[in-house]
Amino acid sequence: MSDVVDRKYYEVIKPASLGERLLIAARDRMFADFLAHTNPSSEALIVDVGVSDVISDAANFLERKYQYKGNITACGLGEASEFQGAFPEVTYKQISANERLPFDDDTFDIATANAVLEHVGSSHHQIHLVGELLRIAKTVFVTVPHRFFPIEHHTAIPLLQYTDISFRLACLCTGKASWSDEQNLILMSWQKLRRIAHQFDCDHKIGYTGLRLGPFSSNLFLFLAKR
Repeated sequence: MSDVVDRKYYEVIKPASLGERLLIAARDRMFADFLAHTNPSSEALIVDVGVSDVISDAANFLERKYQYKGNITACGLGEASEFQGAFPEVTYKQISANERLPFDDDTFDIATANAVLEHVGSSHHQIHLVGELLRIAKTVFVTVPHRFFPIEHHTAIPLLQYTDISFRLACLCTGKASWSDEQNLILMSWQKLRRIAHQFDCDHKIGYTGLRLGPFSSNLFLFLAKR
């Protein structure tokens, strides 16, 4: 994502706030789940699609925390000069939205995307992205915000995101109408991830991650592995 777009994704998270501390805790858990499910070796090649040009303690958890940064190729829509300055060991590749990723089949051992799938604009584009991740890597680990977490991640609206109608009305009333547009945000659930996973002939697992609150956990993950 470009730096201009990325700032919008973090507009309700103020630096050093309780919200940022909770986001860091959630993403630390996502990183632990990434390691547990993908089990990368020290030589594993990883591609991270949709990195952020917002540089903070909460953004880009893989690049911040992974031990072997030189094995990571990061992809984003912008030039990402701040990202490249912050993570000089990571290879950066600029990509175009909803187009074929510029890599050969099975280039990587692991492909991942954090908080990207909900922003690609349609269910068709979601399937396309996951298919591209599977094309270029042997295993895929994707995380998304969970719509049934009590507070909606992008707007900080509580409880009203559980139905499309109530969320749309809440966004209109709070001056955040753009977030009710599917082109900007698709609220994600276990069922939506399952429908995506069933498009592909591979093993998969869906689970809760982030802040663990059972069916109200902050995030979901989708893990896929080629047979």
